[in-house]
Amino acid sequence: MEAGQRRFAMVAGETSGDLLAGLLLKSMRQRWPDLVAGGIGGPRMVEQGFDAWWPSDQLAVRGYLEVLPKLLGILRIRKRLRERLLAQQPALFIGVDAPDFNFGLEADLKAAGVRTVHFVCPSFWAWRPEKIEKVRRGADHVLCIFPFEPALLAEHGIASTYVGHPIAHMIPMVPDRAAARRQLGLHDEDCVVAILPGSRASEVQYLAERFFAAAVAMLKARPGLRFVVPVVPALRERIAHLAAASGLGDALVLVDGQSHAVLAACDVTLIASGTATLEAALFKRPMVIAYNMNRLSWHIMRRKQLQPWVGLPNILCGEFVVPELLQDAATPEALARATLDWLDAPDKVTALQARFAELHQTLHRDTAQLATDAIEKVLQS
Repeated sequence: MEAGQRRFAMVAGETSGDLLAGLLLKSMRQRWPDLVAGGIGGPRMVEQGFDAWWPSDQLAVRGYLEVLPKLLGILRIRKRLRERLLAQQPALFIGVDAPDFNFGLEADLKAAGVRTVHFVCPSFWAWRPEKIEKVRRGADHVLCIFPFEPALLAEHGIASTYVGHPIAHMIPMVPDRAAARRQLGLHDEDCVVAILPGSRASEVQYLAERFFAAAVAMLKARPGLRFVVPVVPALRERIAHLAAASGLGDALVLVDGQSHAVLAACDVTLIASGTATLEAALFKRPMVIAYNMNRLSWHIMRRKQLQPWVGLPNILCGEFVVPELLQDAATPEALARATLDWLDAPDKVTALQARFAELHQTLHRDTAQLATDAIEKVLQS
């Protein structure tokens, strides 16, 4: 491979995409030490020598109406990025998730002769089935993190490779709860509820206050509970304000990042729907999944939904193994009751942990290595 062929471009749109892309970049750099990569990324990517022309958090929005205040800025970034990449003609473009941003960009680059890989198959099998045509137009190859996806893509003539889920490779099969509790300053005898209201400002806006209200109800029903909230730095001030207003006092602790330590340490988690629910499943923790968003965005999303489940653990298990309380159902009282129910059902928790262990085995692969192998084949094609 010529040195010029090692110039890659990448776009990762939020925290989870930055994590995936950072792992992939580390593996690619081991394969091609003189790799040069730039585009849109976050701190994990920058740690691997990535040249972030724009930070990934500028693309971190979810919903329909919620995106409107940022839409012009996002479109401006995509236009400038497209122009730059068409002029540079990198050997490969890798779009990491962020489908609404990446698909159109990938299609334009592919039409101009740039090879394109999309990392993380969009969940067209769960909602928005029209995405599959965008995948076909934009991606030369798709890296799939769930085992059933390659067969579905093949039905549409799209080449793909199952690479496993990198989080399953990072999380130990048997988490060390005692070590995590020591790291967080918790005691072995504490009954710990992890509260994860999301990593986006829009999620915190709609979920954090009701999650803290649920915690107040739980503490009233069961004095002595400890609540731990991992927060991303950009949202710490907002979450700290809501936490202080909740009146939970010393029963609630905010920690910077460390979401994996929090999940390893907890007995149960109240958690926003998203990638974090899969992480909780891989830590073998019982959970209550919740979501709330702008009402119009909710109605639009529901019309596009193809499956009865929203949470990844339920989707992957094919049934409601954990409760989902969404939109109007996500009242503080209902959230508190569903979370406390897990603490009173040890046999149910044991059965759930066995189910999650099976899921962990299915998803556990050397994702970065398999993805790099697939990318090399694309470059050689």
